Amino acid sequence: MSRATRATVAVGAVGLSCVAYGTLIERRWYRLRRLALPGALRQPARTADGRLRVLHVSDLHLVPGQDHRVRFLGSLSRLDHDLVVATGDLLGATGAEDVTADALAPLTSGGRPGLVVLGSNDVFAPVPKSPTVYFRAPTRGVHGQRLDTARLETRLARYGYRTLHGEARVLDLAAGRIGVAGFDDPHLPTTVLPPVGDLTPTDGDTVVHLGLVHAPYLAALDVLVEAGHDVLLAGHTHGGQVRLPGLGALVANCDLPLDQARGESRYRGRWLHVSPGLGHNRYAPFRFACRPEATLLELSV
Repeated sequence: MSRATRATVAVGAVGLSCVAYGTLIERRWYRLRRLALPGALRQPARTADGRLRVLHVSDLHLVPGQDHRVRFLGSLSRLDHDLVVATGDLLGATGAEDVTADALAPLTSGGRPGLVVLGSNDVFAPVPKSPTVYFRAPTRGVHGQRLDTARLETRLARYGYRTLHGEARVLDLAAGRIGVAGFDDPHLPTTVLPPVGDLTPTDGDTVVHLGLVHAPYLAALDVLVEAGHDVLLAGHTHGGQVRLPGLGALVANCDLPLDQARGESRYRGRWLHVSPGLGHNRYAPFRFACRPEATLLELSV
């Protein structure tokens, strides 16, 4: 065997190993990340240490039979969070509405409130498509069968989750009063961004204002900033889903800069947290250098 042939075989073996790892191991290698966001609160929360703890989950893409993901979600119920935020793409297939809501139920045990904004995959089922399309432009308008979104929302409400549709609310938590706002997924071509006034909580005596959106398009983030929100929470990007060491995400599937496609960053003076999510499109069961993740955000003054 020539040197060139041996090199080709070696490269092929490495490539196959990476595919096997991303398909069989990493996509099920869930983790919880704890992240501090100093300066996020307007005033101390009514907790022992003055912090507000927000459990952020996103992009479950759950289909029936994914017991490994359901078990991980159940394990998060032991955390000491004050609020749960789920930023969309919770469904992974038709008929998954009940199992998805049931999987999220443990997170609101003990009367802890939950907030939801929906993603496009909570409205339409995914369809197969070439991964190369993500390198050309955001894949807006490529959707499958209509899902039973109303059933999902109704069942989530049974477990203490409020789904936000272009609105602002003030919630009175044990940890303090917080302002929240959220709207439908800007990744859907039919979505019209709400007026700033619709997303501005009316009570100023709050600990923090949280702005929620599924896909962190810059125009969507701008609306939340202009509505006065201190912390912006989003999903959608999967953290890139495939990241290269030293380079990071290759795609974000929106116009957010790639270096902000995962985790915490600053956007116009506000904290932005983009969850890498816990799942993946059923037609792309692969992650590399981007483990599925839930995040416990600790907000402080």
